[in-house]
Amino acid sequence: MKRRNWSSDEKLAIVLTGIKGEKAVSEICREYQISQSVYYKWRDKFLDGGKKALNGSSTGNNAYNAEIERLQKIIGKQTIQIDVLKKTSNL
Repeated sequence: MKRRNWSSDEKLAIVLTGIKGEKAVSEICREYQISQSVYYKWRDKFLDGGKKALNGSSTGNNAYNAEIERLQKIIGKQTIQIDVLKKTSNL
């Protein structure tokens, strides 16, 4: 059997169908020809992502804050270098 690559929108639709209780998980898995373990793995990732979003700890936000901190350190070092150069040029 050929392995299928599911888009995130397709996975979302499948997981939401199961969460809404519109069909039994076994029926959903049969319809889309996926195993129940795949369905539950997608569902768990979906729920974990929602939990992180509600907690306000998204990975994108952490990366953004780390980049801000890195740039602030660079600016601080450059400010010190500029001050030193100003003082040495006045001598």
